[in-house]
Amino acid sequence: MPLEPNVFDPSQKMKRPDFELQYKRDAYLKKVELHHHDFYEIYFLVTGDVTYTIESKLYRVVPGDILLISPRELHQLHIKTEREVYERYVLWVDPRAVKRLSTRHTDLMSCLDPASPRYRNQLRMSPEDQRRIYDLIGRLYAELQEGGFGGELMPECLLTQLLVEINRIAERGGPEEAEARGGQVVSQVVDYIGAHYGEELSLEALADRFFVSKYHLSHEFARVVGTSVHRYIMKKRLLIARQLMAQGVQPSRVWSDAGFGDYTGFYRAFKAEYGVTPREYCRSVTQ
Repeated sequence: MPLEPNVFDPSQKMKRPDFELQYKRDAYLKKVELHHHDFYEIYFLVTGDVTYTIESKLYRVVPGDILLISPRELHQLHIKTEREVYERYVLWVDPRAVKRLSTRHTDLMSCLDPASPRYRNQLRMSPEDQRRIYDLIGRLYAELQEGGFGGELMPECLLTQLLVEINRIAERGGPEEAEARGGQVVSQVVDYIGAHYGEELSLEALADRFFVSKYHLSHEFARVVGTSVHRYIMKKRLLIARQLMAQGVQPSRVWSDAGFGDYTGFYRAFKAEYGVTPREYCRSVTQ
C-alpha cells in the first residue's frame, strides 16, 4: 500500500522522547529558515532538487544521499519544487537514545558526533547500500505506523540496525561524497564564531580580523550561510544557551556563558526565537 506522508510541521519538534521517523512528500514548500534541533537529524532524499546549507557549507543533495546533522549545527534547506516533487525520510534521534543503544565496543554515536574522525555531513551511497538502507527505513516506518506483536521492541531493533549500517558506510567512505562549496573566508568566520561565541562579536570586528571589507563579508556570508552575520551570531548563542539549559545550567547564569550582554536581552531573544521563556524551557526539559 502507498505510504501516507506526514504533514510538514514548521515547529520542527519531536513528539516522542527517543526518536521518530517521518516520511514527507511535498509539491510545494515555503522557505525553511536557518534552524537547529536538540536532536540528531538523519535525512534521506528520495526525489527532489535540493541544496542544503549546514553551517558554512552548501551541499548539493541527490536522491539516495544521506545527510547527518548534529544538534550544534545550524542548517537550512533550499529546494526547487517546480522541477519535481520533494520526497524524503527524516529521522530524528535523541542523543540519549543513541547512547543507550550503544555498547562498550560499538559506539553508534561515531557517525553522528562532529568530533569523530568518521563524521561527515553527507554520505553518497552505492546502489547496494541505498537498497539496504531504504529497506530498513521502510520497515522502520511501517513498524512505527502499524505496530503489532513486539511493537515495543521492533522499532528499537530496526533503529539499531540502521545506525550500525550508517556507521559502516561512514567508516568505508564509499563513493566520493559531493564536494561542499562555500567561501573560505566565510568558513573561517563561522569556525571563529563557533569558538568565540562567548566574546564580543560584530561584523566590523570580524571583517578586521579576517582582512576583508565588512561589505564583502556581509554579502558573502548571506550568500553562503543564508542569513546575516548578526543573525547567525544570535542563533548560535541561542543554540548554545538552549543546550546548556538542557544540561542543567540555570538561565541566570547561561546568558553570560552564551555571550549575551545582559539577561534582559537574552530573555527577549530566547522567547522571540522559541516561543517560550528560558525558565519555561528549563521546566520542559526536566519533566
